Amino acid sequence: MSGSKPSIIVADDDLAIRMVVSEACRQEGWLVLEADDAPELERMVRAGQGDLVISDVLMPNGNGLELLPKLKAMRPDLPVVVMSAQNTLATAMKASRAGAYEYLPKPFDIDELIGVAKKVLKVSARPKSATQGGDDDSPLIGRSMAMQEIYRAMARVVQTDLTVLIVGESGTGKELVAKALHENGPRRENPFVPVNMAAIPKELIESELFGHERGAFTGAETRTLGRFAQAKGGTLFLDEIGDMPLLAQTRLLRVLQEGEYRTVGGQTLHRTNVRIIAATNKDLRALVRQGEFREDLYFRLNVVPLTLPPLRSRREDIPDLADHFLRKAAAAGLPQKELTDGAKRALMSFDWPGNVRELENLLHRICALYAEDRITGDVIKTELDRSTSELSGAPLSLLAEVTGGNLSQTIRAHLDQYFDHHEDGLPPPGLYQRLLREVERPLIQKVLAVTGGNQVKTAELLGLNRNTLRKKIRELDIHLPARPA
Repeated sequence: MSGSKPSIIVADDDLAIRMVVSEACRQEGWLVLEADDAPELERMVRAGQGDLVISDVLMPNGNGLELLPKLKAMRPDLPVVVMSAQNTLATAMKASRAGAYEYLPKPFDIDELIGVAKKVLKVSARPKSATQGGDDDSPLIGRSMAMQEIYRAMARVVQTDLTVLIVGESGTGKELVAKALHENGPRRENPFVPVNMAAIPKELIESELFGHERGAFTGAETRTLGRFAQAKGGTLFLDEIGDMPLLAQTRLLRVLQEGEYRTVGGQTLHRTNVRIIAATNKDLRALVRQGEFREDLYFRLNVVPLTLPPLRSRREDIPDLADHFLRKAAAAGLPQKELTDGAKRALMSFDWPGNVRELENLLHRICALYAEDRITGDVIKTELDRSTSELSGAPLSLLAEVTGGNLSQTIRAHLDQYFDHHEDGLPPPGLYQRLLREVERPLIQKVLAVTGGNQVKTAELLGLNRNTLRKKIRELDIHLPARPA
């Protein structure tokens, strides 16, 4: 390091950000050098200044990511932390490939930045620059903080062969993440082979994964390669791994431990050469406790866990996702559509139980069914109401008879009146919990009444765990109906 104190180069043309970062570094007792454009940063590094560079991506007279390989060529051991307001997966991957130690999306927490800097200054080994490649047109859309965490985690492991376990609700994009890891990694020239474990009959799983010899079982008329062989040199994506039968789990574990396998009916050992990425929408730890998933296999797969956020947890990404899906629909031959601001607000107000997949399907349906070029909020609400009614399990005619429209429309009308009751249109804080209580209490009371207070039947009808039901009865102060004598 330069002298007795670490020396930090802070490069950013935004004076306010540069001042905040520089002051935080000085408070740590570090020497600070400031640069406001790319040429100045390059001159400092060429002169041997700085033990660490903290640099923005976009600066006058240059691009931080394009400059990074040049800086690494001049001083291979110089760590660089990249900051960027271009919060996309492509930016995170570019930063990783260019040799950045860490990528921080703007706005960032200054304490997190200082924590990263402290870690960098304690570590002598630097990551090597990765091979250039990849495509800016990433299938992963979103600039929310929830997605930034995913991008950063992906960037850290993309150049490794570590096993990744992707967990998330259905429709969150688990296979897209797996493909992005493959296509940006060193195995990208080799196959990406997906296997949906839930779609394979349990008696055929071993044959599907490892292949079989001619005559190995009835109907095996030819020798067939399994998915491990098909993915040789590439990535094997085991989707819905939580649905894998226990016997097949044992065989898979043995292959992962020993790195070799036999085909069904075969005697020759074959070495594996694949990267494993698994995915599930189930809680594997709960399955382990229930004896339905092997604990040792869980630990083998859960080397690098990635938990994808549901769409309701990153609503700010919905407008970008919607525009992307409309462009995708137009490219597929559907009419080009545009969303009004009201339509985007309506999309952002929905909870999306089917996540990104449900959003895409809704927009494709709208493109096909509506003649208008501009899609309004009323159109979105109509389609969302129809989806909600269909998912409710009751016929539309019954909902109309009971609610005078449908349940979603009734709730929305109630909310409109409730908000209009307040002069500024904003009710007191805590609205979400108040509304949940208004719905949960009468619902549970009704089901308890029709089951005669039988909590086992009530929990089953509601789809709740019995302990959860008991907890809600206490929290909502529900008096149990008298049980028949």
